[in-house]
Amino acid sequence: MSSIIYPLDRSAMAEEATNVVHLLKGQKAALIEILRADADFVVQSAHSLYLVSDQGYEKIKSCRVPSEKVQELLDHVIMSGPKAAQGMLDLLKEKRMQETFPMLDFVKDLRVKTPLSGCVMVREKQLMIVAKGLGSSWREIGRLALGITNVTLEQIEEEKRTYTERVFAMLYYWRNQKREEATAAYLHSLLSQKVLAVPPESIECLLETD
Repeated sequence: MSSIIYPLDRSAMAEEATNVVHLLKGQKAALIEILRADADFVVQSAHSLYLVSDQGYEKIKSCRVPSEKVQELLDHVIMSGPKAAQGMLDLLKEKRMQETFPMLDFVKDLRVKTPLSGCVMVREKQLMIVAKGLGSSWREIGRLALGITNVTLEQIEEEKRTYTERVFAMLYYWRNQKREEATAAYLHSLLSQKVLAVPPESIECLLETD
């Protein structure tokens, strides 16, 4: 089996790409309350713009409760990363959406702000700290939160001898796949999902500014 080829780093600034995810997450509760009035319309619109995969679309459609359907949609978009999050915000600003949901008017005034943390690509030192604290469920985290395939995870497990090396390699692989989107703040938002049960103290380093 050939070794995994890691792409070259590109230490580009990604303030807006990172923080559009946080912006969408911050408005999640309000959006669920508003969009549940016609959840199917929102879901279909998002799918038509390829903001949701076909598999994700089928999963979202299976939700019976409108508010849960909208929540599933927003979670899917947030998990997909900054590009999808920006696409969702752009969709909500469109005339057809504004006319269907008058209370969405506030979305037009939303602006992406740049915090001090999470402005640059996550550093290797931070990845190592996180790698030491993720726990035995690192493969599940890789699949669910980072979108890494089982094949890649198995290959990493074969190539790296120690537990910490394997987890670090997984995070390093994710960083280089995401390139300029792989900021500390974005990684923190992925790993802080309740379903993953990652100890908050193990990812605090991702919020540090130095």
